[in-house]
Amino acid sequence: MTPALLTGLFLSLLITTTAFKLWLSLRQSQHVAAARDRVPADFEQRISLAAHHKAADYTRARTRLGRVDIVIGALWVLALTLGGALQWLHDAWLTPFDAGTLAHGTAFLSSTAVLGWAIELPLSLYRTFVTEARFGFNKMTPALYLTDTLKSAALGAAIGIPVIALVLWMMDALGGHWWWAVWLFWMGFNLLALLIWPTFIAPLFNTFSPLQDASLRTRIEALLQRCGFRSSGLFVMDGSRRSGHGNAYFTGFGSSKRIVFFDTLLETLTPDEVEAVLAHELGHFHRRHVVKRLLVMAAGMLALLWGLDQLLGAGWFYAGLGAQSQSTAMALALFVFALPVFTFFLSPVMSAWSRKHEFEADAYAVAHTGPDALASALVKLYRDNAATLTPDPLYSRFYDSHPPAAIRINHLRGAH
Repeated sequence: MTPALLTGLFLSLLITTTAFKLWLSLRQSQHVAAARDRVPADFEQRISLAAHHKAADYTRARTRLGRVDIVIGALWVLALTLGGALQWLHDAWLTPFDAGTLAHGTAFLSSTAVLGWAIELPLSLYRTFVTEARFGFNKMTPALYLTDTLKSAALGAAIGIPVIALVLWMMDALGGHWWWAVWLFWMGFNLLALLIWPTFIAPLFNTFSPLQDASLRTRIEALLQRCGFRSSGLFVMDGSRRSGHGNAYFTGFGSSKRIVFFDTLLETLTPDEVEAVLAHELGHFHRRHVVKRLLVMAAGMLALLWGLDQLLGAGWFYAGLGAQSQSTAMALALFVFALPVFTFFLSPVMSAWSRKHEFEADAYAVAHTGPDALASALVKLYRDNAATLTPDPLYSRFYDSHPPAAIRINHLRGAH
């Protein structure tokens, strides 16, 4: 391939994917707006028109902000690559560090991450303190936001800088087999993160208290026993400190597995509904969805690292994406920023796979708790989280990891 051919292909795909994302976003807004004034028949008895209006308006507000994010993201990638920003950053770090050294590569890649965070910061602030606040979801104070930001920055630096340095060292020191070593390190790092996140990292941001409701705890423990699931504890997270949204999740693996309920969720759902939501999460565990996703991610990462290895010495790769300098760090940066442009149209495949997992977890929950409690819980979650009941079908295929509400509820009704 020639540099000019890669430049043309990259630029064409960047324009195409950006235009397509904006078109999907407009479709979503128009579809939701068209259905705003009538609650879908399946939900008329359980969702008020006022709640339906709120969900439609919230969805459209988030989608409008998403369009700004799409444009900024595309311009940022263009500036970094063909605009020469990566090359400028690469050259700027030549003053304190020699070219090709581990220190230079680490500083260069770290600075791209910091600049990316700075580019995203205004949208993050607007999303939190304007959009989320407008619809009554934001509980975050400026002080808490600043504290979270500082903690995240410190954690990112403490973990990210050594990881970047180690990866660059392996890429330079291990010859043609580096990509196997980096892959093994990546796998080990992800497993370690799963192990330490529940007990060491998550508590830096939230308070996790043992579930105090004795009757609910007894009920949940009976469900866990029936399902053959063991965990290190049942915890309630102070999610209401930051947001009005509710959720529940599993985290960790092995002996560190935890079941976590947002306090906002427990305030909304009945014991039957909490049990049904937990049974759904247990369905993911029973069907080994996390393991399957890790295996697919592992295979994908191995293929990507092999692909990067093939490009390290290809001059057309650097020149075609706007870089004059050829180095390990530059190759890694170009690969990371250009890859999403080439893989966006795989999104429906991964979204469909995720929705399949949700249907399987629903079926497991129905088998253990019946369909009614889960359906009732989902309707409350749609209502309280202002989730739209009427997404655009094509938009949903690309972006939604969960089935649309109407399809999911009807599927539950037919699952027993």
